[in-house]
Amino acid sequence: MASSAPSFRVWALGGIPEVRAGDDLAKLIAAAEPGLVDGDVLLVTSKIVSKAEGRIVEAADREAAIDAETVRVVARRGPLRIVENRQGLVMAAAGVDASNTPAGTVLLLPEDPDASARAVRDGLRDALGVDVGVVVTDTFGRPWRNGLTDVAIGAAGVRVLDDLRGGTDAHGNPLGATVVATADELAAAGDLVKGKAEGLPVAVVRGLSHVVASDDEPGARELVRSAADDMFRLGTSEAVREAVTLRRTVREFSDEPVDPGAVRRAVAAAVTAPAPHHTTPWRFVLLESAESRTRLLDAMREAWIEDLRRDGKSEESIAKRVRRGDVLRNAPYLVVPCLVMDGSHTYGDERRDTAEREMFVVAAGAGVQNFLVALAGERLGSAWVSSTMFCRPVVREVLSLPSSWDPLGAVAVGHAVGVARERAVREAEAFLTVR
Repeated sequence: MASSAPSFRVWALGGIPEVRAGDDLAKLIAAAEPGLVDGDVLLVTSKIVSKAEGRIVEAADREAAIDAETVRVVARRGPLRIVENRQGLVMAAAGVDASNTPAGTVLLLPEDPDASARAVRDGLRDALGVDVGVVVTDTFGRPWRNGLTDVAIGAAGVRVLDDLRGGTDAHGNPLGATVVATADELAAAGDLVKGKAEGLPVAVVRGLSHVVASDDEPGARELVRSAADDMFRLGTSEAVREAVTLRRTVREFSDEPVDPGAVRRAVAAAVTAPAPHHTTPWRFVLLESAESRTRLLDAMREAWIEDLRRDGKSEESIAKRVRRGDVLRNAPYLVVPCLVMDGSHTYGDERRDTAEREMFVVAAGAGVQNFLVALAGERLGSAWVSSTMFCRPVVREVLSLPSSWDPLGAVAVGHAVGVARERAVREAEAFLTVR
């Protein structure tokens, strides 16, 4: 006899009264005679968890409450903000809810949704003698997709992720990246019967006992992707601001190789900078081989030493100054940005010709700044060092560059070692003059 196809049942639980601060949710659910059995999964809307935990706060201004719950702004469009909140969740308005709560108040998410789920699970075990999984749910929008869905923000006794990596599919193909967000799928299923406006804050799933686990199972926090693994961590204009903030001068690099594609993407960003007369005054020389970097830096060092000796510097002073250039020698990748004056105008007037060149220099600097910020967005460290500007003929000769290319320093690129020191705060007002 053939076995039946897998199936489960989900239904909303009626009889839950209006929840108030201090209520014991497990007792309220047990009093509704849910008919729970071992292996069931209980889906509890976060709103009633927050109410029971007294997460209602006075807030005449919801925006101020959102500010207080926000750790990081990811994206903003008009009044809408997508933020990372104190629970580590990235969502609209930090999860601050002004609906179904008295005027002048707002409802915050549970402070620790996993702990809230554990409390309900333990309470139901004590009250009804059943071993069930508990998922605390909330409603999320999603990037790239219209519409809302419920997801798990807290869990207890549930395998929130089903890691299928290392197995095979029905055709024997290896599964290398398949990790199923089981708790989110349960939350979405429950929302189909709870609804958004039906006053049914709890649902039960039966028939999926294999997802119910021990108390040692990690909670829904496991579903939150770490910053290091999040390819879409940055939002829109906030991405630019954060990349600018991330752009720091790095003096020490690891041996980890640099992705040449990342550097080329940074160059593509660099050449979007503004320039005079619709020109393109930037060129970027990429030194991807160790041989090319060593050859250039050795020639530059010799030229620098000669200059310092002509200046009367002692050998000790010269050695100390040369060591300062080690940031370039220790980097796994070097870029030499160059200025070209193609398309510039010649006026035959020294004042105007000088201004013309300055316009091109400013545009080239804007391109280099774009480049550095884009590298930061690629999670690459950099240091823009001016040394090639002091020996341009040497650089042009070693790199076989046209005589019209003027090197504008060199950019060391690589993966930073350690954490950069905090940058001193610079208040914008100190740099403003208003007329």
